[in-house]
Amino acid sequence: MSKLSMIPTVLTVVGADPAAYAQAVSRVEAALSTRPAPLGPLACDFVFDGGDIPALEAALVGLPVDIAIQPVENRRKRLLIADMDSTIINVECLDELADFAGVKDKVSEITERAMRGELAFEGALRERVGMLSGLSVDALQTCYDERVRLNPGAETLVRTMAAHGARCALVSGGFTFFTSRVAEAAGFHLNRANTLIEEGGKLTGQVGDPILGKEAKLAALREETAALGLTPADALAVGDGANDLAMIEAAGLGVAYRAKPIVAAQAHAKVDHADLTALLYFQGYKASEFVA
Repeated sequence: MSKLSMIPTVLTVVGADPAAYAQAVSRVEAALSTRPAPLGPLACDFVFDGGDIPALEAALVGLPVDIAIQPVENRRKRLLIADMDSTIINVECLDELADFAGVKDKVSEITERAMRGELAFEGALRERVGMLSGLSVDALQTCYDERVRLNPGAETLVRTMAAHGARCALVSGGFTFFTSRVAEAAGFHLNRANTLIEEGGKLTGQVGDPILGKEAKLAALREETAALGLTPADALAVGDGANDLAMIEAAGLGVAYRAKPIVAAQAHAKVDHADLTALLYFQGYKASEFVA
C-alpha cells in the first residue's frame, strides 16, 4: 500500500478472532488518536487524513486481522468481478476432475505452478485438460455435487452488492460447466469461462478457443465497466492466482483472497483471516445491510 496524500482516508479492520481484533483496534486508536466506527461484530472503520500509511500498517504487523486502506471517495463499488476457483468456491475444479481421472497429483502440481505465475496459463491449461481425455462427462456433475462448495461469505457478498445496485460477474479460467452453476448458486448476474470439448459422452482432452486467461479477465473488467458507463475505478476485483493479477491491479479496489504471494504482494488489500464478507466491510457496508 503506497503512501496516500492528505485526503480523507479510511482504514478498515476486519477480524476473525475477537482477542486479535480488539488488540488491532487498540493499536490503531493509539496511532491515529481517533475512535472506530463499528461496521459489524469484528469490523470497523477509522476515517482520517491520509499520512504515513506504511507506519500505520507496521503497527498491525503480526496480528491475524485483515485491513484495507483507501480513499473515502468512491469506496462503494458498482461492479464486482470475481475469480471462481479457490476464491468464490473451495476447490480448483480442474484438480478435482483430475482426481476422477486418476491424475490429480500431476495436475495439481501444474495448477500450483501456474497460479504462482511460474507457468504460462494457456499452456498449463491445455496440458492439464489433455490429461482428462476419455473422462466421462458424468464426472463433471458428480464433481460439482460432491466437491464444490461456496466459500464462507461468498453468497452474502454477491447478493448484498447486487441488492445495492452493483453488477456481479464471475470470470474464471475454469469451465462454464461449473461457472454457470456457481453463478446461479451465489447470485452472479453473468459468468465467463472456458469450455471443455466433449464427444460421445467423454471429454476429448481439448478446450475451446480462445482460452480465457489473465488478459481476458482484464478485458472483462474493462468491458463490463464500459457497458455500465463506469471506469475500472468503480470496480472491485478479487482472486487468488497469477491469472487474476491484471484485473486486481486495474480495479479501484483489488483484493487478494487467500492468495499466492505474487498476488498478495501487489493487491490493494488482502483477506487471509476473515471470510468474503470482509469485502463488504472494506466498502463500508454495515452488517445490518447484508443480504443473508
